[in-house]
Amino acid sequence: MIEIGKYNTLQILRDTKVGLFLGNPEEDPDGIHDILLPNKYVPHEFEFGQDLTVFIYLDHEERPVATLLEPYILLNEFALLRVNYTNQVGAFMDWGMEKDILVPFKEQARPMEKGKRYLVYLYMDEKTNRLVASSKTNQFLNNDNISLERGEEVELIVSHITDLGINVIINEQHKGLLYKDEVFDDSIRTGDRLRGYIKLVRPDNKIDVSLEKIGYERIEPNSERIMDELRASRGFLRLNDNSHPEDIKTVLQMSKKTFKKAIGALYRDKLIEIKDDGIYLVKE
Repeated sequence: MIEIGKYNTLQILRDTKVGLFLGNPEEDPDGIHDILLPNKYVPHEFEFGQDLTVFIYLDHEERPVATLLEPYILLNEFALLRVNYTNQVGAFMDWGMEKDILVPFKEQARPMEKGKRYLVYLYMDEKTNRLVASSKTNQFLNNDNISLERGEEVELIVSHITDLGINVIINEQHKGLLYKDEVFDDSIRTGDRLRGYIKLVRPDNKIDVSLEKIGYERIEPNSERIMDELRASRGFLRLNDNSHPEDIKTVLQMSKKTFKKAIGALYRDKLIEIKDDGIYLVKE
Protein backbone atom coordinates (compact mmCIF):
# COMPACT_ATOMS: atom_id res chain seq x y z
CA MET A 1 0.00 0.00 0.00
CA ILE A 2 1.38 3.41 -1.00
CA GLU A 3 1.37 5.81 1.96
CA ILE A 4 1.22 9.57 1.44
CA GLY A 5 3.51 11.59 3.70
CA LYS A 6 5.98 8.76 4.18
CA TYR A 7 8.87 7.05 2.44
CA ASN A 8 7.82 4.13 0.27
CA THR A 9 10.01 1.50 -1.39
CA LEU A 10 8.44 0.77 -4.78
CA GLN A 11 9.39 -1.04 -7.97
CA ILE A 12 9.99 0.65 -11.31
CA LEU A 13 7.13 -0.63 -13.49
CA ARG A 14 7.34 1.36 -16.71
CA ASP A 15 8.96 4.35 -18.39
CA THR A 16 6.87 7.11 -20.05
CA LYS A 17 7.39 10.56 -21.53
CA VAL A 18 6.55 12.22 -18.19
CA GLY A 19 8.62 9.93 -15.97
CA LEU A 20 8.72 6.53 -14.29
CA PHE A 21 5.66 4.85 -12.87
CA LEU A 22 6.30 3.05 -9.61
CA GLY A 23 4.25 0.56 -7.65
CA ASN A 24 4.16 -2.68 -5.73
CA PRO A 25 2.76 -5.36 -8.06
CA GLU A 26 2.63 -7.96 -5.28
CA GLU A 27 0.29 -5.82 -3.19
CA ASP A 28 -1.44 -4.15 -6.14
CA PRO A 29 -1.47 -6.75 -8.94
CA ASP A 30 -3.80 -4.66 -11.09
CA GLY A 31 -1.49 -1.66 -11.00
CA ILE A 32 -4.28 0.57 -9.70
CA HIS A 33 -1.98 2.43 -7.33
CA ASP A 34 0.83 3.26 -9.73
CA ILE A 35 2.48 6.57 -8.93
CA LEU A 36 4.56 8.90 -11.04
CA LEU A 37 8.18 9.81 -10.40
CA PRO A 38 8.58 12.90 -12.67
CA ASN A 39 11.44 13.04 -15.14
CA LYS A 40 13.43 15.55 -13.10
CA TYR A 41 13.85 12.94 -10.34
CA VAL A 42 14.49 9.90 -12.55
CA PRO A 43 17.97 8.38 -11.91
CA HIS A 44 20.42 8.46 -14.83
CA GLU A 45 20.58 4.67 -14.73
CA PHE A 46 17.75 2.34 -13.75
CA GLU A 47 16.29 -1.08 -14.48
CA PHE A 48 12.68 -2.23 -14.63
CA GLY A 49 11.80 -4.12 -11.47
CA GLN A 50 14.42 -2.17 -9.50
CA ASP A 51 13.37 -0.85 -6.08
CA LEU A 52 13.44 2.88 -5.40
CA THR A 53 12.82 4.53 -2.03
CA VAL A 54 10.78 7.68 -2.64
CA PHE A 55 8.73 10.17 -0.65
CA ILE A 56 5.05 10.47 -1.59
CA TYR A 57 3.11 13.72 -1.29
CA LEU A 58 0.46 15.73 -3.17
CA ASP A 59 1.61 18.03 -5.97
CA HIS A 60 0.16 21.46 -6.90
CA GLU A 61 -2.85 19.74 -8.46
CA GLU A 62 -3.40 17.59 -5.35
CA ARG A 63 -2.25 14.43 -7.15
CA PRO A 64 -0.07 11.85 -5.36
CA VAL A 65 3.44 12.07 -6.75
CA ALA A 66 6.83 10.54 -5.89
CA THR A 67 10.02 12.49 -5.32
CA LEU A 68 13.63 11.87 -4.36
CA LEU A 69 13.67 15.13 -2.37
CA GLU A 70 14.02 14.61 1.38
CA PRO A 71 11.30 16.26 3.48
CA TYR A 72 12.07 17.97 6.77
CA ILE A 73 9.08 16.26 8.38
CA LEU A 74 7.09 13.04 7.86
CA LEU A 75 3.45 12.20 8.49
CA ASN A 76 2.59 12.07 12.21
CA GLU A 77 5.90 13.66 13.26
CA PHE A 78 7.06 16.98 14.70
CA ALA A 79 9.62 19.40 13.26
CA LEU A 80 10.68 23.04 13.42
CA LEU A 81 9.80 24.67 10.07
CA ARG A 82 10.10 28.18 8.62
CA VAL A 83 7.15 30.17 7.25
CA ASN A 84 7.71 31.14 3.60
CA TYR A 85 4.59 33.30 3.26
CA THR A 86 1.08 33.87 4.58
CA ASN A 87 -2.21 34.67 2.89
CA GLN A 88 -5.96 34.64 3.59
CA VAL A 89 -5.89 30.82 3.95
CA GLY A 90 -3.07 30.46 6.47
CA ALA A 91 0.71 30.12 6.65
CA PHE A 92 2.78 28.15 4.16
CA MET A 93 5.92 26.51 5.51
CA ASP A 94 9.08 25.20 3.86
CA TRP A 95 9.27 21.44 4.42
CA GLY A 96 11.77 20.59 1.70
CA MET A 97 9.23 19.98 -1.06
CA GLU A 98 8.41 22.05 -4.15
CA LYS A 99 4.97 22.76 -2.73
CA ASP A 100 4.91 24.38 0.74
CA ILE A 101 2.87 22.82 3.53
CA LEU A 102 -0.20 24.71 4.78
CA VAL A 103 -0.91 25.60 8.40
CA PRO A 104 -4.55 26.81 8.43
CA PHE A 105 -5.37 29.73 10.71
CA LYS A 106 -7.39 27.45 12.98
CA GLU A 107 -4.30 25.27 13.48
CA GLN A 108 -2.00 28.11 14.54
CA ALA A 109 -1.31 28.35 18.27
CA ARG A 110 -0.54 32.02 17.64
CA PRO A 111 -0.58 34.00 14.37
CA MET A 112 2.41 32.92 12.30
CA GLU A 113 4.76 35.43 10.70
CA LYS A 114 6.80 35.16 7.52
CA GLY A 115 10.43 34.15 8.08
CA LYS A 116 9.88 32.80 11.61
CA ARG A 117 10.18 29.17 12.67
CA TYR A 118 7.55 27.19 14.54
CA LEU A 119 7.28 23.66 15.89
CA VAL A 120 4.53 21.86 13.97
CA TYR A 121 2.98 18.42 13.60
CA LEU A 122 2.21 16.97 10.14
CA TYR A 123 -1.09 15.11 9.79
CA MET A 124 -3.63 14.03 7.20
CA ASP A 125 -6.78 16.16 7.18
CA GLU A 126 -9.58 13.59 7.01
CA LYS A 127 -12.03 16.08 5.45
CA THR A 128 -9.81 17.08 2.52
CA ASN A 129 -7.39 14.10 2.39
CA ARG A 130 -4.53 16.60 2.27
CA LEU A 131 -1.37 16.85 4.29
CA VAL A 132 -1.48 19.87 6.60
CA ALA A 133 0.50 21.03 9.62
CA SER A 134 -0.49 22.37 13.02
CA SER A 135 1.38 24.34 15.69
CA LYS A 136 -1.26 23.34 18.25
CA THR A 137 0.90 20.37 19.13
CA ASN A 138 -0.71 19.38 22.45
CA GLN A 139 -3.73 17.88 20.66
CA PHE A 140 -1.44 15.24 19.15
CA LEU A 141 0.02 14.18 22.51
CA ASN A 142 -1.51 11.85 25.08
CA ASN A 143 -0.56 11.26 28.70
CA ASP A 144 -3.43 8.88 29.46
CA ASN A 145 -1.57 5.61 28.95
CA ILE A 146 2.05 5.87 30.02
CA SER A 147 4.35 2.84 30.10
CA LEU A 148 7.53 4.79 30.87
CA GLU A 149 9.64 3.92 33.91
CA ARG A 150 11.89 6.00 36.11
CA GLY A 151 15.38 6.24 34.63
CA GLU A 152 14.27 5.14 31.15
CA GLU A 153 16.13 6.84 28.31
CA VAL A 154 13.85 8.79 25.98
CA GLU A 155 14.00 11.12 22.97
CA LEU A 156 12.92 14.71 23.64
CA ILE A 157 11.81 17.56 21.40
CA VAL A 158 11.77 21.03 22.95
CA SER A 159 8.24 22.41 22.60
CA HIS A 160 8.37 25.78 24.37
CA ILE A 161 10.17 27.43 27.26
CA THR A 162 8.40 29.00 30.26
CA ASP A 163 9.40 30.50 33.60
CA LEU A 164 8.91 27.08 35.22
CA GLY A 165 10.99 25.13 32.77
CA ILE A 166 11.24 23.59 29.34
CA ASN A 167 8.18 21.82 27.97
CA VAL A 168 9.18 18.80 25.91
CA ILE A 169 7.62 16.12 23.72
CA ILE A 170 8.65 12.63 24.87
CA ASN A 171 9.17 9.97 22.18
CA GLU A 172 6.79 12.02 19.96
CA GLN A 173 3.90 10.80 22.17
CA HIS A 174 3.75 12.45 25.59
CA LYS A 175 4.12 15.86 27.24
CA GLY A 176 6.89 16.36 29.79
CA LEU A 177 8.74 19.03 31.72
CA LEU A 178 12.41 19.81 32.33
CA TYR A 179 12.71 22.08 35.36
CA LYS A 180 14.70 25.21 34.58
CA ASP A 181 16.92 24.91 37.66
CA GLU A 182 18.07 21.49 36.44
CA VAL A 183 19.08 22.66 32.96
CA PHE A 184 22.55 24.15 32.58
CA ASP A 185 22.66 24.70 28.85
CA ASP A 186 21.45 28.20 27.96
CA SER A 187 21.56 27.44 24.22
CA ILE A 188 18.53 25.11 24.22
CA ARG A 189 15.82 26.34 21.87
CA THR A 190 12.39 25.27 20.57
CA GLY A 191 12.70 22.38 18.14
CA ASP A 192 15.95 21.03 19.60
CA ARG A 193 16.14 17.25 19.88
CA LEU A 194 17.71 15.95 23.08
CA ARG A 195 18.34 12.70 24.89
CA GLY A 196 16.70 12.59 28.30
CA TYR A 197 15.65 10.33 31.16
CA ILE A 198 12.35 9.84 32.95
CA LYS A 199 12.60 11.34 36.42
CA LEU A 200 9.03 10.95 37.68
CA VAL A 201 5.59 9.97 36.39
CA ARG A 202 3.17 11.75 38.72
CA PRO A 203 -0.25 10.41 39.85
CA ASP A 204 -1.92 12.93 37.52
CA ASN A 205 0.22 11.53 34.64
CA LYS A 206 2.38 14.61 34.35
CA ILE A 207 5.95 13.60 33.53
CA ASP A 208 9.18 15.13 34.86
CA VAL A 209 12.30 14.48 32.83
CA SER A 210 16.01 15.10 33.25
CA LEU A 211 18.93 15.51 30.86
CA GLU A 212 21.09 13.49 33.23
CA LYS A 213 20.82 9.87 34.26
CA ILE A 214 18.74 9.32 37.37
CA GLY A 215 20.07 8.33 40.78
CA TYR A 216 23.40 6.58 41.19
CA GLU A 217 23.68 5.88 37.48
CA ARG A 218 24.58 9.53 36.91
CA ILE A 219 27.31 9.77 39.54
CA GLU A 220 30.05 8.19 37.47
CA PRO A 221 29.98 10.61 34.47
CA ASN A 222 29.61 13.62 36.77
CA SER A 223 32.47 12.41 38.94
CA GLU A 224 34.61 12.12 35.83
CA ARG A 225 33.64 15.65 34.85
CA ILE A 226 34.85 16.91 38.24
CA MET A 227 38.07 14.92 37.88
CA ASP A 228 38.68 16.43 34.44
CA GLU A 229 38.11 19.93 35.80
CA LEU A 230 40.46 19.27 38.72
CA ARG A 231 43.19 18.07 36.38
CA ALA A 232 42.72 21.15 34.21
CA SER A 233 42.84 23.41 37.29
CA ARG A 234 46.11 22.08 38.75
CA GLY A 235 44.31 19.82 41.21
CA PHE A 236 42.13 22.38 42.99
CA LEU A 237 38.58 23.71 42.69
CA ARG A 238 37.24 26.41 45.00
CA LEU A 239 34.02 24.46 45.47
CA ASN A 240 32.68 22.29 48.29
CA ASP A 241 29.47 21.32 50.09
CA ASN A 242 28.91 24.92 51.17
CA SER A 243 29.33 26.51 47.73
CA HIS A 244 26.47 28.50 46.23
CA PRO A 245 24.49 26.51 43.59
CA GLU A 246 25.16 29.20 40.97
CA ASP A 247 28.94 28.90 41.51
CA ILE A 248 28.72 25.13 40.98
CA LYS A 249 26.56 25.62 37.88
CA THR A 250 29.00 28.16 36.41
CA VAL A 251 32.05 25.94 36.84
CA LEU A 252 30.65 22.45 36.29
CA GLN A 253 27.21 22.85 34.66
CA MET A 254 25.55 20.64 37.24
CA SER A 255 23.20 21.10 40.18
CA LYS A 256 24.45 21.31 43.73
CA LYS A 257 22.67 18.06 44.58
CA THR A 258 24.46 16.25 41.75
CA PHE A 259 27.76 17.84 42.72
CA LYS A 260 27.49 16.69 46.34
CA LYS A 261 26.72 13.10 45.27
CA ALA A 262 29.62 13.10 42.83
CA ILE A 263 32.23 14.46 45.23
CA GLY A 264 30.93 12.07 47.89
CA ALA A 265 31.68 9.16 45.57
CA LEU A 266 35.12 10.57 44.74
CA TYR A 267 35.91 11.10 48.43
CA ARG A 268 34.90 7.53 49.30
CA ASP A 269 37.20 6.29 46.54
CA LYS A 270 39.99 8.44 48.03
CA LEU A 271 40.41 10.37 44.79
CA ILE A 272 39.84 13.81 46.32
CA GLU A 273 40.14 15.67 49.61
CA ILE A 274 37.36 18.01 50.72
CA LYS A 275 38.52 21.03 52.72
CA ASP A 276 37.06 24.32 53.87
CA ASP A 277 38.45 26.24 50.88
CA GLY A 278 37.55 23.66 48.21
CA ILE A 279 38.33 20.21 46.86
CA TYR A 280 41.81 18.87 46.12
CA LEU A 281 42.86 16.14 43.73
CA VAL A 282 44.75 13.33 45.43
CA LYS A 283 47.98 12.71 43.55
CA GLU A 284 47.32 10.04 40.93
